[in-house]
Formats: sequence, C-alpha cells, structure tokens
Amino acid sequence: MPEPIVSEPPDPEVAALDAYSSIVTAVAEKILPSVASLRIGRGGRGFGGAGSGVVITPDGFLVTSAHVVAAGGAASASFIDGTEYDVDIVGADTLSDLAIVRARAATLAPAKIGNAEQLKVGQLVVAIGNPLGFSGSVTSGVVSGLGRSLATADGNGHRRFIEDVIQTDAALNPGNSGGALADSRARFIGVNTAVAGMGLGLAVPMNSTTQAILAALMRNGRVRRAYLGIAGGTRPLPPPVAERLGRKAGVEVHEVVAGSPAAGGQLRAGDVIVSVGDVGVTKAGDLQRLMVEARIGAKLTLTVLRKDNLLNLDVVPVELK
Repeated sequence: MPEPIVSEPPDPEVAALDAYSSIVTAVAEKILPSVASLRIGRGGRGFGGAGSGVVITPDGFLVTSAHVVAAGGAASASFIDGTEYDVDIVGADTLSDLAIVRARAATLAPAKIGNAEQLKVGQLVVAIGNPLGFSGSVTSGVVSGLGRSLATADGNGHRRFIEDVIQTDAALNPGNSGGALADSRARFIGVNTAVAGMGLGLAVPMNSTTQAILAALMRNGRVRRAYLGIAGGTRPLPPPVAERLGRKAGVEVHEVVAGSPAAGGQLRAGDVIVSVGDVGVTKAGDLQRLMVEARIGAKLTLTVLRKDNLLNLDVVPVELK
C-alpha cells in the first residue's frame, strides 16, 4: 500500500521569488504598450539613431532622451502590438538629456506618471526599452542610489548637472535610452538615460523639474533658461555664518564670465552665494534650478558672503544661448 503523500510547507524563498516575478510581470504588462522603439534619421544612409520612447499623452507625445534624437531627420516609432507610426521631433534639451517627439497617431496609451521624489533606496524598479534592437525588453532591479548628479553639455560649451538622478542595477544597454523606469505599481518614475558601468544604470527622475522641462518642450520646442555667467561649487560656511543662516554651505564663485550679468552685478571670484532672492542655496544644482525662464530680464538679489561680510548684490539674468 503506497505511503500517504505528505505535503511540505511552502519554501519561503520560492514564495518570495514567485511574488517578485508576479510584480515584474504585472508592471511589464501595464507599461509595455506605452513604450516605443524609436528609429531616428531614416533615409538613404540608414538610421542615424535608435532608442526608446515613452508615451505621456493620449494624443501622441512621447518623451525620450535628447541624445537619441540628435541625428534629426525623419523618424518612426513602433510598438509591441506591431503598430508603427511616423514621428516628428518636437524639441530637445541637451542640458537635461530630454526630448519630446510626437507620433502621428489618433490615440496612444500613455504611461501613468509617478513621482521620483518618493523613491527609496532598495525599492524594486523595472526598466523597459529596446536594447540592442530587441524591442519590448524587460529587466528588473532595485534603486541602488538616489541624489546622483549626471554631467551634461550642449554644443555651445555650456555645462549643467542633472540633479537627483536615479541609480539602478536593472540592466541597461544601448537602445534602452529614452525608455521607462517604473516602480512596482507600474508608475513611470524615470527616463533611462545612461549606462555608467557594469550593473550601473542612470535615469532622469520624473519630478517637478523634469515635468516643467517637458512642458516647455511640448509648448515651445525648447527650454529657456536664465544665465548669470559664473562657475562655482559648494563651499562650507564659517560656523558663525552657518549658525546665523541655518545652513552649512553656500556656492563659491570660482569664475565670473566677462560681460556677463554676474560681472555687471559686481560678483567676484571668491564670493560665496548663500541665497537667491529669499531661497537658500548650498550647491550649484540649487542655483541652476532657480535659473528658470521667469528670471530672464528680471532683477534678482543675490546674498553673498565676501570675506566676513554678507552683501546683497542685484543682477539681471539674460537668456542662456
């Protein structure tokens, strides 16, 4: 007589893996229809660029990386269901490595946009894109770092740091650029932008700054920024000043460009900017974040530490060209 089958208690590790797989699968099912494979610069010489894009509005707007569309020219977007549409490049901003394109489609399925400011290190994320030409590829990992900076530059020699970049160990490869980084609830929380090394991918966060850049690109095809004309970096404040201001650092001016608004406002190398208007600044990213379109041509008061004295200097930013 056969022995009765004894049921074993479920293996916790197997259960955990099943739960992990279920989350990744559910995220992929929701996000994949919103991720396109982009081909840029279609013509007699082939394609000038390739990457991914994510649908953000039903009427055909997609976000991608600026370096994906750098080749310009005609373009196309193909989706996981086999549909393909011609695409117009609406605008690109190299200093944030973001671009907007628009598919000539009646309606598309937009991704649900999340808020990267709510992410935590160790949180599960899923990357979806078209690496090495393999469309609809899905990888998963965790947020391995937050608050990173990514240096960018445009063709005019202007440099900028993309702040609060998301670092992930979800595998990214060429072609993933412009694709979606999603959280476990299938919310689009980052634009995959760079492979910084083995097991190290970076994504531009979907936050208020990125949303403003995308809105400007959709509206005007470009991003207007205010320009002071300085180069600088973080410098600790003397303890008495730090205690008085309630912060430990400011932005030291390393260089003032001749003929710039900063020069006109009597800013000097060695000055430490501690506030712009009534907003405190502690690093270059704080300063550049405040140089928005509304500041162009408007008087702006900078509070600076010069030797042991706090001074108010008025500058009038111009448009960054």
